[in-house]
Amino acid sequence: MAGTKLKHELGQHLVKKKVTCTGPCVQLAIKTVAIILVYYTLSIGLTFYQRRFLQEFNFPLSVVLCHLVLKFVIASLCRTVWKCCTSKQRVVLNWGNFLKKVAPTGISSGLDVGLSNWGLELIPVSLYTMTKSTAIIFILGFALLFKLEEKSWTLCIIVVMISGGLFLFTYKATEFNFLGFILVLTASFTSGLRWTLAQLVMQKSKLGLENPIDMVYHVQPWMIVPILPLAIGFEGVALASNCKFFRYHDANVFVITLLQIIAGALLAFCMEVAEFMVVTHTSSLTLSVAGIFKEVCTLILAVETGDQMNLINVVGLFFCLGGIIFHVLHKSTIASRRSNVNEFEGDLYNTEGDAKQSDSGSDLRVPLLADSSVMFTSGNIYSTDESDEDSSNVLFNILQRRDNSK
Repeated sequence: MAGTKLKHELGQHLVKKKVTCTGPCVQLAIKTVAIILVYYTLSIGLTFYQRRFLQEFNFPLSVVLCHLVLKFVIASLCRTVWKCCTSKQRVVLNWGNFLKKVAPTGISSGLDVGLSNWGLELIPVSLYTMTKSTAIIFILGFALLFKLEEKSWTLCIIVVMISGGLFLFTYKATEFNFLGFILVLTASFTSGLRWTLAQLVMQKSKLGLENPIDMVYHVQPWMIVPILPLAIGFEGVALASNCKFFRYHDANVFVITLLQIIAGALLAFCMEVAEFMVVTHTSSLTLSVAGIFKEVCTLILAVETGDQMNLINVVGLFFCLGGIIFHVLHKSTIASRRSNVNEFEGDLYNTEGDAKQSDSGSDLRVPLLADSSVMFTSGNIYSTDESDEDSSNVLFNILQRRDNSK
């Protein structure tokens, strides 16, 4: 009875609700689109640039190591220039926070970037793109393992579609390399951990690392930690005797190689800054939708530049993209349900109504972590995969508190 009454009240609330597009809303949309376009342009460009360069210079880990050092230097210069121009100090973390909070993000980021570049040397861009998109599976898997998500048929279908599509996409592929595939798959695994930790550091902690330059500056040293031993162990001897680098015979070849590495580092630095801006300012739903178009564009460019796919691979491609789209639609439904409940609660209390609605009324305004499948609030963990009965109970409790306060 109470549930029916509450659903009726919620329905009336939704009927009365008017969707308006104000000036700030338009500005926010333009800003979001601009950030995503910059990030994805740099990301796609870096993918093809690195693929081409690593085909000629077969030392992916050493190249990544050089990129990390150069990015740290660039970030340091940017911070110094900003300090000189504004006479304001930039944030510098103490060793405790640097070890406990930044180290996990940096190490997982280093493994993600290093293994991705190593795998990119061995497999075509099309397979690389689809394999990296499986990060969704690992994120959902961790959420289910730690009971941060409730088991549901929807999640099972999403995982089956993406994993099955990936299997078909790699089945009898003309340029399939098992080692490269495993490396990129492992990178996808660490990628899920990387962005979860990065979002926590930039959005939820009080470290003061909301600025992308500061985040890059503090993360780079830890990214070097896992890459340095791998680069020395797998590429050290070969790099020391390579005729294009340390044992060069032609100075022009050495200079060109060095300039190509520096150009890649500049591109990677700009992409990483844009990447952290996306994490800070963009919702996960918006990012996921845009990600589908990015992957489609990357695959089209890959085919245009020579990647080959048979009919089974094409079917697998559509299965993978279908699973990702299904995942986005599922998140959209959950976000919409949560937004409606939050707005209804705000109307019942009649306190801070405008602020409440502006915070929850648009998914574009919700930062990436706040819109994740798990919300950490007051030490409690709530799954967003709620049933209708759960929503009714929430509304019933809200109405009870309102009646008791009268």
